[in-house]
This record gives sequence, C-alpha cells and structure tokens, in this order.
Amino acid sequence: MNETVAAVVVTYNRKQLLTECLDALLAQTRPVDKIILIDNASTDGTPELLKEYGYLDNPVIDYVRLPENTGGAGGFYEGVKRGYEAGYDWMWLMDDDAEPMPDALEKMSPGFLIDGVLAVANLKVSEDGTVQVQHRGWIDLCRTDGEVIKSMSETQLTNDVIAIEHASFVGLAVNKMVIDKVGYPKKEFFIHYDDFYYCYMISKIGKIILMRHSLIKHKDAAKKDTNKASILGRSSARVPLEKLWLSYFGLRNMVWMRKQHCSNLALFFYVVKYYLRRCIGVILYDDHKLVRMNFYLNAILDGWFGLFDNQKPRNITRVGS
Repeated sequence: MNETVAAVVVTYNRKQLLTECLDALLAQTRPVDKIILIDNASTDGTPELLKEYGYLDNPVIDYVRLPENTGGAGGFYEGVKRGYEAGYDWMWLMDDDAEPMPDALEKMSPGFLIDGVLAVANLKVSEDGTVQVQHRGWIDLCRTDGEVIKSMSETQLTNDVIAIEHASFVGLAVNKMVIDKVGYPKKEFFIHYDDFYYCYMISKIGKIILMRHSLIKHKDAAKKDTNKASILGRSSARVPLEKLWLSYFGLRNMVWMRKQHCSNLALFFYVVKYYLRRCIGVILYDDHKLVRMNFYLNAILDGWFGLFDNQKPRNITRVGS
C-alpha cells in the first residue's frame, strides 16, 4: 500500500500515558510514516521526559510544543494542519491516553482503499479488553430530545467493515481530501464536540467506516469531576463550582452547531429545554445559584452569537476575590 500515514497525538500533562502511546505507535506492524506530537504547553515535565527517554532523537517523531494550551480542538487543528501541509495521505488522530494494538494500523489500512471512504475508525476497547462502543455511531444533530449521537451496540458488530457517521478522536484516520473539502478541525471549540462536528461535516461529503478488527485501547484518563447531592431522597451528580467552567464548551459548541445546521424552531426548543432543566437542578441541589444560572445563560448566548472567548468560562464562575 502506498498510502502514507501520519499519527497525530495531542498531549497535555499526561507524560506517562504519552510514552505508552508513543511506544505503541512505534511498534506498529505496519509502521507509521510520521508521528506528529502536539504538546499543549504541558507543565508536568513532558519535554524533559521525552528528551531523557530518547523520543526527541527519533526521526519518526516531530515534537511540537505549543506556547499555550489550546485544548484538544486546537491541538488536533495544529496536528492535522502540519500533516496535511507535509503531504501525508492520512492523519490518524488520537489523544495521549490511547494505545493502538500492534496491528491496529495494518488492520485498518484496507479501509483506506475503499471507494468513497474519507475516514476510518478503530474499534475502542478498555484496558481489560472490553469493547467500548461509546463514541462510535450515527448522528442526529437537530433532535430536541435525547442524545445527538446514537451509539453502536455490541450486537451491531457483525461485519468486518461497518458504515458509521461518528467516531471520537481516539483512533480516527482522516484522508487529506477531507481538508480540501471541509478544512481542519475547528480550533475555536477548545474542547468538546470538535470530533463530533468534524465527523458531521465529513459524513456530508463521504463515508466514515469502522474496521472491527482494528483495535485501540482507550484508558479514559480524564477524571469525573462530580459530587453527589441529595434532596428528598433523590440524588444527582453535581459539578463543583471550581470545575464548572469545563461544562461551558460543550454547551456553547452544541448551540453553535445547531444554529448553523438546524431550524430556528428546533434550536429554540433545545435551548429552552436545556436551560430550564439546568436551572431546576441548580435551584434544587447547588450552591452559588445565580452564578451557575448566569454561567449556563452565557454559554448559550455565546453559542448563539458565535462568540469563542475560551478564557471567559473561568471568569464567569469566579466568586469573590
């Protein structure tokens, strides 16, 4: 196969997981042509560790340290841009907590040659080998009830090649023609739904497929920043105020996407329903109620008007001084 492949890895403050990811990429039975490593200004000694372990001396690895944390979206934007400008046919995207099995690229490569295919996904598994069907499935962006992603079930894993519409940036290879027609991942999103939106746009112009026998381990390193609160015997998972700022991006980005691609009526119902439900939860369970309700309103309005100030959410959740 003559198709060239650059793995794009985005990392931030997870140096040990990163070395496991890099080792797995370097051990592929079908070697990657390049590893484009985007460091989102890590503060945990990542560059020092990479130098100490000799990764920076490996000609396969292009290490790029960004001057500031641009989030996953900014990191993938930078990595895909560099891969495209260098002329690689496919950019294989993953976070630092991913570990492709040794034959992952070899087993996904036949998908690169299928007519009309513009993106190829690995099947995710947990550390114990359990299949993770989350974040592999189909998109219904404009629905006002339920999730916008219909995830796969294990019972649907019957064919070797499965047509899907969505795969997270944990083992998704995109063809260079995607950049010609769609552009790069939307860096303004910072985090949340950057992979969803990229797949949504790709699925409008070509095919996305899942290669069932090509496996990538996902270690799910992100911590769940929630507490339990109860009232009248009912409990609810609540986000501490100091972590609430992370919730801003998903809401803002979802409102923006719906504003671009859905009817005004569908968008209106989604926004009203979402805000009322959040306000009820805040009133029943949370502290700093006005701060929280203002926070959700700001995220909605910023998405509605397309305002992408990624420093803002920390400021609007700050109380006292």
